[in-house]
Amino acid sequence: MHHMAITPALIDRETALAAFEARDRTMDGRFVIAVKTTNIYCKPSCPARRPRLENIEILADNATARAKGYRACLRCRPDDTARDKDAVARAITLLETAETTPSLAELAEAVGYTPHHFQRLFTRQIGVSPAAYARQLRANRLTQRLDEKGRITDAIYDAGYETPSRAYADAKTHLGMSPSDWRKGGAGKTIQYAVVESSLGPLLVAATDKGLCRIAFDEDGAALAARFPQARLRPGDAAFAELVQQVVALVDDPGRHADLPIDVAGTAFQQAVWAALQAIPTGETRSYKDIAQAVGRPGAVRAAGTACGDNSLAILIPCHRVLRSDGSLGGYAYGVDRKKALLFKEGSK
Repeated sequence: MHHMAITPALIDRETALAAFEARDRTMDGRFVIAVKTTNIYCKPSCPARRPRLENIEILADNATARAKGYRACLRCRPDDTARDKDAVARAITLLETAETTPSLAELAEAVGYTPHHFQRLFTRQIGVSPAAYARQLRANRLTQRLDEKGRITDAIYDAGYETPSRAYADAKTHLGMSPSDWRKGGAGKTIQYAVVESSLGPLLVAATDKGLCRIAFDEDGAALAARFPQARLRPGDAAFAELVQQVVALVDDPGRHADLPIDVAGTAFQQAVWAALQAIPTGETRSYKDIAQAVGRPGAVRAAGTACGDNSLAILIPCHRVLRSDGSLGGYAYGVDRKKALLFKEGSK
């Protein structure tokens, strides 16, 4: 059975009503609930008492509701949803272009919200706070600067850090190694790995002491060494073998719950996309446009596709659940046949 991606135009009544009943904030902006008896339209999370089912009309968006003569609910203010998304998008642009990181108060003032309200709004849409987003941006810039020639201290200040100590603290969290280790190409990192057979072909599984850093079909130790040229590679121990078996089990049952440790670094945008991929329920698919909207960047459809392609953990981060807007399979790093097989195993294709 093929489950189409949930989009405003295609969302089914049962899904919409369930979201409305649950007051699901994550569905705000995807459709509106129009109430025939009161002639108003609401967003799914509206706190008001629920009307009778026969009086509810599911509509794609606010404009459709207004065209049919409905008025916006004064309690949940559905027209504010678009304004909220635009505010977060503008804040992200400010964070990405500012020479020095603006404070929460400065960000909130720039987009016309109170700091407390904007903090909750940003975190709900993106998955991390503005401060966490800014920290990841600085860490990513530092990674780029350290890959270039020049002094480490210059790279730290160029990335937007006020002090080297702050950079080293962030690097420990976001880069997994110190800036000087990064300059050496990851020297000092130890990665355990194995290439094992699965029902969809040979599978490379690799992990640092923090967690999984690579899951890929048709790759071997040489490919891993090319990806991590200065790390020390070695065959896995008994504990690692148990981790590998849990990964292999995902090939046959990609929908099974797998709370496995991971050690992958990415930009704040990439991390938001990967989180959105992990939020796709088993047996369902999304379009690249859906993913871009889910991370609060509706115009970044191509960038969302690139972030899906940059996923280092096949199956565990399920980029195979993302299709083109027309419902066709689209690309997959390990071949369309594998993508089709994984979706079939989940009952979605």
